[in-house]
Amino acid sequence: MGKLQSKFRKRSELYRTSQAEKADNAFDSQVVQYEPSHQGSINTVTTLSPGLCVSGGSDQAVVVYDWKQGRMCQSFQGHNREVTKVLCYHGSTWIFSASRDKTVLMWDLNQGDEPIQEFCGHELVVNGLAVSPDGRKLCSGSRDNWMCLWDIESAKCEHRHNISRNLVTHVCWVPGSSSVVQTSEDKTIRVWDSRVWQVTNTFPAKQYIQTHCDVSPNGNYLVSSSNGFGGQGCEATLWDLRQPGCKLVEYRGHLETTACCMFLPVAHGGAAQVATSSHDSSIKIWDQNSAVCLGTLSLDGAGPLVSLAPSDPTNLLCASFNSGLHHIQLGQGSNQAQGSGAGSSGADGVDIKVVARF
Repeated sequence: MGKLQSKFRKRSELYRTSQAEKADNAFDSQVVQYEPSHQGSINTVTTLSPGLCVSGGSDQAVVVYDWKQGRMCQSFQGHNREVTKVLCYHGSTWIFSASRDKTVLMWDLNQGDEPIQEFCGHELVVNGLAVSPDGRKLCSGSRDNWMCLWDIESAKCEHRHNISRNLVTHVCWVPGSSSVVQTSEDKTIRVWDSRVWQVTNTFPAKQYIQTHCDVSPNGNYLVSSSNGFGGQGCEATLWDLRQPGCKLVEYRGHLETTACCMFLPVAHGGAAQVATSSHDSSIKIWDQNSAVCLGTLSLDGAGPLVSLAPSDPTNLLCASFNSGLHHIQLGQGSNQAQGSGAGSSGADGVDIKVVARF
């Protein structure tokens, strides 16, 4: 386990730029600068509602932000180490946050600024969170090799399962299902049955650590991402969950670790697309089925882009180590503008641009 632990660490200080470098890489003047959401690097972002996002980072805060109006709504303080993941139970005001302090906290936007529930029991940093479709169970995964299933109302751990070398990096609950999917530093993807808390399928191991995963809204597909360097590894992979372990396509083009991969909401009559973000400071949009890259956005000086949160087919939020959260707009057509905050696309691709930073 020691070798695995040394391979993949999110050490934000390695990527922080100096003030001079930040000035040299200043974003286009058309990008709106709102009140900063955090002090320091941001590790995770997700959507709470069409206009609100939730984020967490090295400042140990869980922040609710109105990204349309450019204002902070709430800053929850409860963790004593940096926040690694945030998760919202959609259709509610519930927020869950995981941390290097080994705990998971539950918050309610309508119930003050104190956590309403605490889930304790992990021995190392918690990296994975998922809530069951009915909102009754919480799954957590950690670098301590434990996958835990909790009753949300009582905060009682109902099931625990330890698998050697299963250093969990991310967890997803399959929509409308009892299945949970998790990625790991041991390069494998596992599918769990939450009814018996046992692994039902293990995908063939990839060559590199699997950093993140997402499940399509219909529950049929899984996308996972790989770490890597110098263009080796760094890919995302589309899998068919109906045929566990069946690899469909790979999305290759990033030069450093692909930290996040997400299915994008599909516009009426539109094609299915996947978004990826990387430690190479770029975001790429891909055609889900053909794996053609439809557009690339480079955020020079932003450092690793570690988390994505789609809001709708044309709006995407991105968390960075060096320059906060970014509101990114996606559109059709060709945009050959270059530079920080400006993307490029082909004639039939996707225009990608930053419109705000906070």
